[in-house]
Amino acid sequence: MAAHDPRKARGVPGRVGRARWRRAGGWLAAALWLATGCGPATREEKPKPAAHTIATVVKVDGIEWFEQMRRGVEQFGRETGHETFLVGPAKADAAEQVQIIENLIARGVDALCVVPFSVEALEPVLKKARQRGIVVVVHEASSQQNADLIIEPFDNAEYGRHLMDHLARYMGGEGEYATMVGSLTSKSHNEWVEAAVAHQKAKYPGMKLVAHKVEDYDDQNTAYQKVKELLTAHPNLRGIQASSMPSTPGAALAIEERGLQDRVALVGTSLVSVSRPYLESGAAKLISFWDPAKAGYAMNKLALMLLEGRTVTDGQDLGVEGYRHLKQSPTKTNLFFGSAWIDVTKDNLDQFPK
Repeated sequence: MAAHDPRKARGVPGRVGRARWRRAGGWLAAALWLATGCGPATREEKPKPAAHTIATVVKVDGIEWFEQMRRGVEQFGRETGHETFLVGPAKADAAEQVQIIENLIARGVDALCVVPFSVEALEPVLKKARQRGIVVVVHEASSQQNADLIIEPFDNAEYGRHLMDHLARYMGGEGEYATMVGSLTSKSHNEWVEAAVAHQKAKYPGMKLVAHKVEDYDDQNTAYQKVKELLTAHPNLRGIQASSMPSTPGAALAIEERGLQDRVALVGTSLVSVSRPYLESGAAKLISFWDPAKAGYAMNKLALMLLEGRTVTDGQDLGVEGYRHLKQSPTKTNLFFGSAWIDVTKDNLDQFPK
């Protein structure tokens, strides 16, 4: 499969990043300095290349998922010497995320690594960033049009089917269930549950969907309130598939408070650090996740590769667990998948230290 060259994708052959222009200017200044006799007579000194500035913009700052991603982003900066940092709105809000990106464009960063709250809302501002020569890498946004490269932790449809297989197993293949998403604009969440429901209809006809894409806005308390309402509105509910990281502990608390651990099966995306007590109590049956720190590191590494003029190819090894053999989409050459999900249940919980 052909390697993805973002310069050709933009229609700007041979375009170089602004950091390389800064380096070129530095080299020219040094040459003039030496040529005019101002430099040392005994040795020739070369200027150090300018560091790149890579900003990671997430859906919402302050929640554990993105705090872990921050660790990966900052680790990449420490190891490479480039300036890397993570920012996001205080609440999951597309307009606030757009404004943060506008500010970073004005600042003149070299690359943006973005986890969009709304793919559609970000298209104009990401287009503007690319027109200014800023490299754009996105995550959890397989349909993003204005991106040099899209990196997903896994094939989203496959992940959705995987969660449904586990939900069906815990439900015995029958009964009423609901699905939850961070928002209707969270692309990956919607792809997961759409694939899951299609899989259920084909493989588990005894199950019945009674509430689809309940939005929790990536907020644990909102998820808690929404699940309390679901349990009241659907007294025969037997299962929930949750998508956002805070959704699973919020839903589990609602289940636990009503003593329904043995009646309602909950599976979803989360982290051990926030869902451990609910896995122990049985209020959550299974959580699945990819390491956000590794995802943050992988995004920044890909951004640096593009800034340095390197191409990303099918089978690319980023040297990061879960991203050692990237799979390129056969229909979208700038879309790549890792193989990064991890399942945790009560049975293997002790493998994850507190």
